[in-house]
Amino acid sequence: MHSLKKSLFGSFLLLMLLILGACGSEEEANDADAKSGGSGGSGGEVTIGYSGPLSGPAASYGEETLKGLKIAVEDINEAGGFEVDGKTYTYKLETIDDKYLPNETAANAKRLVQEENAKFIYSPHSGGIYAMQVFNEMEDFIIMGYTSEPGVTDQGNKLNVRIPPRYDQYLEPFTDYEMEKFGKKIAFLPTASQYGKDWAEMLKPVWEEKGGEVVFNESIDFSKDTDFQTIVANALEEKPDVLFIGGPSEPTALVAKQARDLGFEGGFLIMDQAKLDEMAAVLGGNYDMLEGAISTTPLIHTEFPGTEEYIKKYKENNDRDPSAESAFHYVSLYVLTEAMKAAGSVDDTKAIMAAFDEGAKNLPEDKQVYMIPEVGEDGGFGSMLRIAYVENGEIQVIEK
Repeated sequence: MHSLKKSLFGSFLLLMLLILGACGSEEEANDADAKSGGSGGSGGEVTIGYSGPLSGPAASYGEETLKGLKIAVEDINEAGGFEVDGKTYTYKLETIDDKYLPNETAANAKRLVQEENAKFIYSPHSGGIYAMQVFNEMEDFIIMGYTSEPGVTDQGNKLNVRIPPRYDQYLEPFTDYEMEKFGKKIAFLPTASQYGKDWAEMLKPVWEEKGGEVVFNESIDFSKDTDFQTIVANALEEKPDVLFIGGPSEPTALVAKQARDLGFEGGFLIMDQAKLDEMAAVLGGNYDMLEGAISTTPLIHTEFPGTEEYIKKYKENNDRDPSAESAFHYVSLYVLTEAMKAAGSVDDTKAIMAAFDEGAKNLPEDKQVYMIPEVGEDGGFGSMLRIAYVENGEIQVIEK
């Protein structure tokens, strides 16, 4: 009898261990499904990774790109998430500062993949995007790149998205305006980033082919330099008619101010990264110092079905107007969401990439802060080319 009791007790313990083990396995499986890319049931989380400059001279630029993502994540989650293949998901946003340094972007991306199982990683600078392109296909994650650098979609990377329009579309109209308005001598003072170098290399032949002359050609490292007087003074000694400047809006505005303080009366050809309205905010809230500048159109001068509502939503928690960077990031997450719906998956990166064009076409009208008519096979978002210049202290818009 005693032996029988021991046997029954042992069997009971074994049964309890099996039940507890099964419960533990189920919890682990549920935890795994909750990670980005998990194909679990309702309530799963899809991780959106972000690596950008959140400290240093480009911090305001990085924070602005991040604001659009945060608003989109909050809107989608508060609406109950999104449904893919009959299962409901919400977003989790994981951000890491890369100080605008490509090597830091690469390290951050690996960390986001390994620790968060991120299948989608945003970067708002071309150096970081190029750094991730070295390994993203092997690690199986999609780069959501915010750069107008044409090269990022010319590399043949199959898991790469370019969100804003290519900047090479701006070269001729910007050049034509500045030459006609001010003259043919230009001094180059762009950001020293890879993006700035590439912009300069593409602008130079266009300017020269139209009969212009580059009289000064140096760059500014905004991650290190805060006083621009010496380099701007050196450029002005060559008596240029136009200054080619650009990079993050805040330091670019300070370069323009330094030039005006030193007596420069010519025009500014401004890279599309810097935004006229953001520069004006740094320069006293008006466009007086930017007279004769040409760049991309500020969001507040843009009219699409979802623009007004986005501006209103943005200003609920910010005491300034939203930028194009924030708006494009906001729209891009909705396009990605629609692409996942069309692909029927939150983790099949190849299927999701193939569905991006359909995702753009399915973008809800009230989310069309910008119109995205298509996404090319190279992963580049198509959009209307909008150009603005400053005349008599006012923004004038050119539609192309």
